[in-house]
Amino acid sequence: MNELKDARASASACSSCAQKAGCSKKAGGGCASASSLFAAAEGGAQAEGQAAEKGAALEKVLSRIKYKLFIMSGKGGVGKSSVCVNLAAALARRGHKVGVLDVDLHGPSVPGLLGVANVSGLEYEDGGIVPLQRGNLSIVSLHSFLKDPDQAVLWRGPKKSSAIRQFLQDVHWGDLDFLLIDSPPGTGDEHMTILKVIPDVLCIVVTTPQEVALADVRKSLSFLRTSGARVLGLVENMSGLFCPHCGGQIDLFKKGGGAALAAAHELPLLAEIPLDPATVRAAEAGKTLLEMFDTDEIFEPGQMVETGKPLDAGEMLDAGQNLDTGKALDAGEMSGARKQPDAGAMAGSAPRPSACPACSAFVKLAEAVEQACFAGQYRVL
Repeated sequence: MNELKDARASASACSSCAQKAGCSKKAGGGCASASSLFAAAEGGAQAEGQAAEKGAALEKVLSRIKYKLFIMSGKGGVGKSSVCVNLAAALARRGHKVGVLDVDLHGPSVPGLLGVANVSGLEYEDGGIVPLQRGNLSIVSLHSFLKDPDQAVLWRGPKKSSAIRQFLQDVHWGDLDFLLIDSPPGTGDEHMTILKVIPDVLCIVVTTPQEVALADVRKSLSFLRTSGARVLGLVENMSGLFCPHCGGQIDLFKKGGGAALAAAHELPLLAEIPLDPATVRAAEAGKTLLEMFDTDEIFEPGQMVETGKPLDAGEMLDAGQNLDTGKALDAGEMSGARKQPDAGAMAGSAPRPSACPACSAFVKLAEAVEQACFAGQYRVL
């Protein structure tokens, strides 16, 4: 049997050799061309075997994760990382086991937002990486492997793709209900790698309402259409600002751009998340919004900060009205600053509880994502 294989190999080697016409040697017996061909064939077989082993290992890891969510956007600065970690926290609060993978290799934000930026190095156990644990959250980011947090990562495509594969197949993710994958802006190597190695990944596209963001997000949707990816829906982030004094809404970046884009592509708008000063405080503290507020402090937009009750028509103040009286400001009030209470009044006043309109939006986003995943409601563009 071996002789037959050798004969076939010899014939194949000779037939492909450019010097076969004037050669008196049999393939293999001192023939350099045949020897190099055999070496290449053996190396190719070994590479194929290794690739098959890695593919099987990756498939085994992914089979233990029920739902893989890819948080992406063509535009930078729309709040992908914030949406990722706060959605992860909201899903974890609903009792799910959740993992967060940060594939923004050049600018990882997840560790800082989750308060683990000071943890350097990850433990290895049974030949694999042990993710950082924070409650129900398992976290992996390249940031944890950097000796200097300010060190730039100078990697080209193949190395980035290899790192992402390793973060998936060589990490002890265990049994997860959801794995949320935070991504960099654009549609580059990281995005193509994720869509290739996780065929059933569900994409959540984040945008802000204004046209400068929507223009780049349309390119992301075009990329997803070309890739045949599964899209769960859109999220409009920074969707208005609710005044902490009166509950009125201020459309700083317009509003409704995400809804219009979702309708144009026949995609669900999963949530409209308002701008909230609490988001900055939470990020600086390394906490999620839901960790910063108790459930009784998560008010719906349009509720009074002091009472949590819905505002009536008299309480919804228009621009140019005095916050104390609700009456129109006169010329003196318009030109001068609002009168401040004296020190005694401030000392005797009760502290006012905080409200978090964004918390309510993330709770609703988690519910929408959970329902869509359980029902298999996604769309291939």
